[in-house]
Amino acid sequence: MALPYDQRPVDDAPVHTTDLPATPTRDRTIVASAWIEAPHELVDLGADLGHDRVDYKRRIGRWLLWRAGPAVGADARYMAVAFDDVSERWAFRLHADGTGQGEGPSGVVHERFRAWKEDLRDHGGGQVPSVG
Repeated sequence: MALPYDQRPVDDAPVHTTDLPATPTRDRTIVASAWIEAPHELVDLGADLGHDRVDYKRRIGRWLLWRAGPAVGADARYMAVAFDDVSERWAFRLHADGTGQGEGPSGVVHERFRAWKEDLRDHGGGQVPSVG
């Protein structure tokens, strides 16, 4: 059963990159601190915004999408980390009023979250390996 994102139980069981699901999880929230290969910048993604947890959202091509903070109503930050190279990553800051900004892999700075995600989709630089 799908639960609203803010009611999903936290899943902090250790997980490897290859075990992160391609689609959003609707029954639980996988946290960055559980991701064994997580870069430190991801685990601390929302610390300056007052968010101590970073949640996994989904894959977009070869990118693993994470969010610190709520989906709406407060400042949040997203980070996309390359599936095959965790040193390759891009962030988008979303403000409570719906405005935001973040550079994408094309080098373009986006002010719309959707445009930033489209940049990730269009500039994956490769495909995510299939997971068995």
